[in-house]
Amino acid sequence: MHRPVPFPQPLGQPAAPRAELAPFLTPSLATVVSGARRRALRDGDRQIDTAHLLHSLVESDPDVGAALGGGKAARVLGYLVQRSIGYGLRWQRSVEGSAAGRPLPAVRGSGARGSRAASAWSPAASAALTEAFRRAAVRGDPQARGTDVLAGITADPECRAVEVLRRAGIDTAALNTRLAAGSTTVEEAPLPPGEGEPSQQV
Repeated sequence: MHRPVPFPQPLGQPAAPRAELAPFLTPSLATVVSGARRRALRDGDRQIDTAHLLHSLVESDPDVGAALGGGKAARVLGYLVQRSIGYGLRWQRSVEGSAAGRPLPAVRGSGARGSRAASAWSPAASAALTEAFRRAAVRGDPQARGTDVLAGITADPECRAVEVLRRAGIDTAALNTRLAAGSTTVEEAPLPPGEGEPSQQV
């Protein structure tokens, strides 16, 4: 039986600095978190949300790609890369709510780019990271992994990342169950009826 280890308190709204999170992240997951932060800043988004985390996870973590399945991981990226040019464009006009469905108030100056943008984790992204740290602590690991974050993301059926995963034909409930059981492999399955390749339509 693993002895639980300490993990960070809930992140709340401010985007925790890299130095604050570093002791609790594997090197690869630290790269993922930094990548999500940079992506949000570059796009001028209000917050670092679960879709930013998912994008960085799929690009940087082979275990996450294996958990999604090679073909579907590529399809997920196909949706995510269109965030700024069509798919998900409406997200720029809103803030990702928490796992409990409580929306945040609008952020002042949300249209500005640069240092004022992406100054916070969305509630759903904060919850996903907190769950990742909890999973690592329960198994006695001082650092969370990318698949821990993926498990935290898929635990929230209403977050943006889960919307993307579903559009890519991934059963997020089944994926969460596999991750909870420690499995990071998946059998490829066909897309649900009516689903195809991503388009630029919002």
